[in-house]
Formats: sequence, structure tokens, C-alpha cells
Amino acid sequence: MQVDSASCYCKVDSGLKTVAEARKFVPGSKLCIQPDINPNAHKSKTSRRERTRVQPPLLPGLPDDLAIACLIRVPRAEHRKLRLVCKRWYRLLAGNYFYSLRKSLGMAEEWVYVIKRDRDGKISWNAFDPVYQIWQPLPPVPREYSGALGFGCAVLSGCHLYLFGGKDPLRGSMRLVIFYSVRTNKWHRAPDMLRKRHFFGSCVINNCLYVAGGECEGIQRTLRSAEVYDPNKNRWSFISDMSTAMVPFIGVVYDGKWFLKGLGSHREVMSEAYDPETSTWTPISDGMVAGWRNPSISLDGHLYALDCRDGCKLRVYDEASDTWNKFIDSKLHQGSSHALEAAALVPLNGKLCIVRNNMSVSLVDVSSPDKRVESNPHLWENIAGRGHLRTLVTNILSSIAGRGLKSHIVHCQVLQA
Repeated sequence: MQVDSASCYCKVDSGLKTVAEARKFVPGSKLCIQPDINPNAHKSKTSRRERTRVQPPLLPGLPDDLAIACLIRVPRAEHRKLRLVCKRWYRLLAGNYFYSLRKSLGMAEEWVYVIKRDRDGKISWNAFDPVYQIWQPLPPVPREYSGALGFGCAVLSGCHLYLFGGKDPLRGSMRLVIFYSVRTNKWHRAPDMLRKRHFFGSCVINNCLYVAGGECEGIQRTLRSAEVYDPNKNRWSFISDMSTAMVPFIGVVYDGKWFLKGLGSHREVMSEAYDPETSTWTPISDGMVAGWRNPSISLDGHLYALDCRDGCKLRVYDEASDTWNKFIDSKLHQGSSHALEAAALVPLNGKLCIVRNNMSVSLVDVSSPDKRVESNPHLWENIAGRGHLRTLVTNILSSIAGRGLKSHIVHCQVLQA
């Protein structure tokens, strides 16, 4: 049987579990029969297919494939409005097909998501659009995490932001796991962790989420246990325990291994590295750990850390000499107040992004470290979020006046859509 590849959408996207789901985006496309598709599965869906054929077009006067080609070119900042047009547009923008096309054509945009804790202890968050340089509103954080302490945050599949574990002021340590999808603009539940824990370490390796150590109520407060979540299997599994119990305060994935540094059960500083290939933990005490400061980031095979409080100096780890070396200085330091302190390093569009407690954002082109900042102003750029200008000024003035910081950053991640 010959199959017209131009109109076969059986494998258009892994997220579309049936041919019928793919056809709702491109009605009129032909069905094909493949060994992994049950031919009897379509017999009970005749009425649904008939309804699909009479649906109005996505854009009047255009076939749906051309309409989709137009819609995927709409800037990400307008996607929230597109979802409100009609149910068909909402389903299109909530599915994998739409965003897989954007990514394959190089149109996907990266936004910075900042989770902060206000002065009253409440958790809130915002998304920064680096194209328009404005802060975008987001749905509120679920109430379980509105005041939680010591919870983890990570990104899987590039578009799902996970919050997990932590300590609720009323209920104590949690196993809860939730995630926000940029495609639906909503929060969803995920399977709970196997162990309650807070103030633990976490990382992502090969799109799997790892957690280790931390604290929990009980006699053995400091934990050794570790576990991993595989989104493809949608389940958690225990991995090898750490060599000793630890409450991590810094961690990074570098050279295929997960490095953690924290405090032991007797408040001593200790470090370990986890190798996912062998599922083993190894204590470490080399020059990398000795000069390691938070925040840090591994980008394009290099390990970077900050060399000053406001994040205007960078250091890079030299594996050959096992030392940290001076890297780039912006020459424009902002100050040493808590409001101006650099809270996070994240990768953004191939550059290193520095986010400070006052919500200011800087971009550093680490691919050209030999160029002088004075001769290349784009090497180190300060991005001003126009929509957050009043907050920036308020935080700076509040810090100068000694009244404390209005809010501080807890987690910072980058999501793509």
C-alpha cells in the first residue's frame, strides 16, 4: 500500500497519541496503516472524524497547514492571547506539534523564569522576555508552595518547570511534585517523590531529575538517600545512597558527573560526586571544590562561577591545573548590597545570564573571552526590564536606606517555547 508522505501525520509528533489527534490540526489528511497502529482503533471514532471534517478552518480562506505556518511565527509574548481566540487555537497551542514546529524551524524563544520570596515569606514568580525586555505575568504558584521552604526546582524537556519536595510551615516535609507547562500555561501534578525531604540537592542529567540528601523530620534528620525521576516512565526510583548524609548548598553537573557540596550531620563541610553511568558516589576534595562558589554553571563544557558579590567578575575552572582562573571583568561594578547580589547563573540563547536579587539581568558572551569589554560593548550587556523598573528602583533605595530587601530570588530557570 502506497502512503502519501506529504499528507500522512501518523508520526507528526510523539505527543499526539493517535492519528485522529494529529488530523485535528490538518483535516482532510489521509490515514495510513502502520504495524504499530491498531486498524480497529479507528472504527469507533468515525463520528469524531466526521465532526473534524466540518470544523471551520483555523484561519478563514487558508488551508490549516498554511494557517499553522502563519501562527507558529507569532512571537511567544502573544501566545497567551492566541489561546483565547477559540477552542481549536487553544488545542493547537497546548500541543506538542505546534512547538515542535517552532523548535525545528529555529523560532523557539527562551524566557527566564524567576521564583522569589517576598519579605513576608510568600513565593511569587515572573517570566522575563529578553526580546521585548519585559516581565510577563504567570498563573499563581499553587498554594502548597506559596510559603514552602527548601524546595527544589528544575526543568525537564525544555518546557516543563518542576517544583518538588520542600517544607510546608504547617505540614512539614513534603514528597509533593508539580510542574508548570509553558504550552498549557497551567500547573499539573506529577508522581510524588519516594522520600520526604527539604533543603536537598537536585540536578537534571539526560532529561532525568535527580535529588539527593537534605533534611526530614525524625531521628535521622540529615539524609543519605537519593532518587531519580524519569519523565518517560513517569515514576521515581531510588539510586545509590550518598557516602555520608549531607545537606547540600551548591551543586552542578560537570563533565557528565553531578558535584555536590554541603554540610554533614555534624555541620562539617563535605563534597561528593555522583556518576550516573555507574550509580556511585565518590568523596572529592580537589581544587575545583576548594574554590567553588555559589552560584555556578556549566556551559559548553566549561565551569563558571562568580568572583564578586554583584556578579560583575567571572571565574572559569581550568581542569589541567585544577584551579580557578580570572575570566572576564565587566569594569562596571554595581555595589555589594544584598539587593544587587547576583543570585543565579543560567544559560540564555548561548550566553551566560546573570540574575540579581533586584531582578536586573546581565548577559555575558563567554565565547569571546579574549576580547576587551571596552572595545566590544556587546560582550557584557545589562538588560533593563522596563516593566519592572519601579521594583528595581524600590529595591535599591530600600537597601540603601537599610530597611532590608523587598524580595530575594530562590530559584531561576530558563524555559523554551
